[in-house]
Amino acid sequence: MQRRQSSKTPKQSLQVHPKNQTDLSAWRKGGRIDPRESGENHPNDERNDSTQGSLEQALSYFEKVQGHVSLKKNSVLQKHLATVESTALQTGLPPEGFDVLLNVALSGKLADTVNTRLLKSLVPASVVPETCVVSSVSWLCVGKCSSSIQLLFLRWLITVFDFIDHKEQLHALYGFFFSFLQDEKMCPYVCHLLYLLTRKENVKPFRVRRLLDLQAKMGLQSHLQALLSLYKLFCPELVTITLPSKMKTYFKNSEGPWKAAIKTLRRRNQGNSPLSQPLFLGTAQPQSRKRKWNSQLMLPKVSTSKSSLERDRGKPHVDLHSTDETLPVELLQTFPQLLQNIHRLEFPSQMGSVLTNPLLLHYMNCINDESIYLRLNYWMGQTLQEECTWCVADNSIYEEEFKDFLETVCRAECFLQEGFSSCEDFLYRSLPLWDGVCCQSQILRLVSWIPLNSFSEMKSHLYNPLAQLFFTSSLYFKCSVLESLKELLQNWLNWHVVHLGSDSETQVHPLNTTLSRLVTGITELIHFVGRISTFALSLENNSSFLLYFILDFYETVCDVYEKYNLPLLIMPPAGVFYPALLSMDPVNLNQLCYIMYRYRTNLVAAKENELNKKKRQQFKLSSQTFQEYNQYTIAMVGCLWTSSAFQKDLHPQGLRMDDELLKTTAVQDFKNSFNIVYHPAMIGHAVNFLQQVCPHDTTLNFSLIKGKKWNWYLEYLYAQGLKGLKVFIESSINRVSQASHRKAENAEV
Repeated sequence: MQRRQSSKTPKQSLQVHPKNQTDLSAWRKGGRIDPRESGENHPNDERNDSTQGSLEQALSYFEKVQGHVSLKKNSVLQKHLATVESTALQTGLPPEGFDVLLNVALSGKLADTVNTRLLKSLVPASVVPETCVVSSVSWLCVGKCSSSIQLLFLRWLITVFDFIDHKEQLHALYGFFFSFLQDEKMCPYVCHLLYLLTRKENVKPFRVRRLLDLQAKMGLQSHLQALLSLYKLFCPELVTITLPSKMKTYFKNSEGPWKAAIKTLRRRNQGNSPLSQPLFLGTAQPQSRKRKWNSQLMLPKVSTSKSSLERDRGKPHVDLHSTDETLPVELLQTFPQLLQNIHRLEFPSQMGSVLTNPLLLHYMNCINDESIYLRLNYWMGQTLQEECTWCVADNSIYEEEFKDFLETVCRAECFLQEGFSSCEDFLYRSLPLWDGVCCQSQILRLVSWIPLNSFSEMKSHLYNPLAQLFFTSSLYFKCSVLESLKELLQNWLNWHVVHLGSDSETQVHPLNTTLSRLVTGITELIHFVGRISTFALSLENNSSFLLYFILDFYETVCDVYEKYNLPLLIMPPAGVFYPALLSMDPVNLNQLCYIMYRYRTNLVAAKENELNKKKRQQFKLSSQTFQEYNQYTIAMVGCLWTSSAFQKDLHPQGLRMDDELLKTTAVQDFKNSFNIVYHPAMIGHAVNFLQQVCPHDTTLNFSLIKGKKWNWYLEYLYAQGLKGLKVFIESSINRVSQASHRKAENAEV
C-alpha cells in the first residue's frame, strides 16, 4: 500500500500542480510550494527515494532523446521535464545531472521552449562540475542552439560561477569567450564572464585594442568600462585612456530565477536559521573534502581550482616550502605560513570568501594589489544592492540574514582599517530609503568607514539624508549618529597619520592636493556636526546625555592640529559651547574645560609655528579663531571664577545682559550667580564640601567658601576627578598657580 502511494506521488503532483512546479520565479516571493508537491504527507526517506528514482529516469530519457522532439502532445517528455523542474525546486540537482541536461539543452534536439525550461531548472544542490561546463561551451561552436539559448546559458554560467568546482579548463577558454564580444546582445554577459575570469596573463595588447574599438563603436558602455578597468589595473601601460575612477554598478542583474531558488534551498536546508553558523572563520580551520557550498549568505568558502583538482585526482598536496609553484590559499593555516609564501599565493576565484578568512585579509593588508579590491568591491556591490532588505521588495523576512552579512563586512573593514568603495556606494543609494531602525548598528558602522570624498558628493548623498533621519528620530539614535561621525573623523585622521604624517615634504611645502582635500573634507564634517548638534540640543532640551556625545566629538576636534599634525583649528559653535557651559551636569562642564584647555595648547603651538619662517607658508591661523577662543575663555572665567558672566561676555550669542534687565528677574545678588561655588553643575559639590568642612553648620552658608577654604574647595573638586577643570583653571587663571605655589611653600616651612 505504501509502495503504491509512493509511486503515484510524482504523477499526481504533475497533473494537479504543473504551474507551481515549473515556475521558478515564484520562489522570489518566499519559496512556498504546495504540501502535495513537497511530499509533507509522506516520510522523508520515501519521498527522497521516489524523487531520486524519478530524476534518474528523467536523466536517462534526456540522455537518449534523439531528433527534434516537440513538447506538445508528448506526455513522456512533459512528465520527465516536470520531474526535473520539481526536483530542482525541492532539493536542487546533483552534479551528475548537469552534463546530461546541458548537452540536451544546447544541442538543439528539443524546442527552445523545452531548452529554456531545462536551463532554468539548473539549480545546483552542491557543486557544478567543470567538465560539464567545458563540454557545454563546445556546443556554442557548432551553432545548434539559438541566440536566446546562448544568452540564457551565459546568464546561468555567471550565476553559478562560484559553484563550479574547478576553474583551470574554464580559464583556458578565455580566448573563446572573448571572441563572442562581437555579438552586441551577448557582449554585456560575455564582459561579465570575462571580468570573473580575467588574470594578468589574459591581458594582451590585441584584446585591449579590441575593447577600445568596441567602445568607439558602441559608446561608453558600463560593461566595457568594467573590463577595461580590470585590464588597466593589471597592465596600466596597455590601457592609457582615462576611465571613471569611482566604482559603480557595471553589470546588469543576470541571475534570472536561479539565485532565488538557490537562496530558498539554502534557507530550507538551514531549518530557517540563518545564523546557525559563525561567518568569521578561524585561521586554522581545514576545508571539507566534500566541497559543499557555503550555507551562509553568498559567502563562498575559500577554494582555488588547482588545489581542488589535485585533491580530487589523489595527487599530493602542494609543497608549502617550494618556491617554484603557486600555493592555493586554502592550504594556509597559520600566519607564519602566509608570510613565507605571500609572493606565490594563488588567490581564490570566489572573492566573497575573503571576508570570512583572516589570512586573506592579512594578505590584502600586506600586498597592494588593486585588482583584488576591484573584484571584491564589484562582488560586494552586487550583493549589497540585491540583498538590501529595505531596497528589495518582498525581502523583509531576511533582515536577520542581511544584518549578519553587514556585520561580516563591518568586521572586515575594521580588520583592514579602511572602508570599501562598494559600501560607500551602497550607503549613498540606500540611506534615502532607510528608516533608521533596520540594521542600525551595522549601517552606522559602515558610515564610520566611508572614504574621504568631495564635500558636494557627501553633502547630497550622506549628510542630507542622515540629517533628515537625525532630526526625526529618538535621542538614542542621535547619539548613535554622533558616535558614528566621531569614528568617521577619527578614521580620516588616522589615515592622514599613516599616509601623510610621515612625509617630511608635507611639513615644509605648501599644502598638496591630497592634504588640501583632506582638510576640506574634515572641515565640512566638523561644520556639519556643529549644525546638527546645535539643532539637536534645542530639540532635546539640552539633554546631558546628548551633550556628552557632542563634546566627545569635539574632544577629537580640539587636538587635530597638535596630535595629528593637521593644519586645522575649528572652535565649536555657540549653540554647543553655551549649553555645555551652563550644563547642570559636572561631567559635561569638566569635559568642556578640558576641551578648552586643549584648544589653548593647540593655538599656542599654531602661533609658534606661524612665527617660524620655515612653516609660515604651510598654515596661517585666522585671527577670527583667536577672537572666538578669547570670547569663550572670557565667558568661562566669568562663569567659573570672577562671577562676571553677565558683564564681560561679549560674544553675539553670549550671556551679557544689562543690569536693568537683570534686576527685573528679582534675583538677589545676581552678580554672584555663577562661579565654581554657585554654578548649577558645581553647587552639589559645594554642599558636600561644606558638610565635610563645617559638619555642625546646617545653614549651608556658601559665602564661607573663601580665602583658605576657597583653595581647599579647589583641591576638593580636583579630588572628585574634575581634571579638566583643574587644567583649565591652572592654564587660564594666574591666581590659582600663584596660590598653589604659596601653599607649597607654606607646607615646606
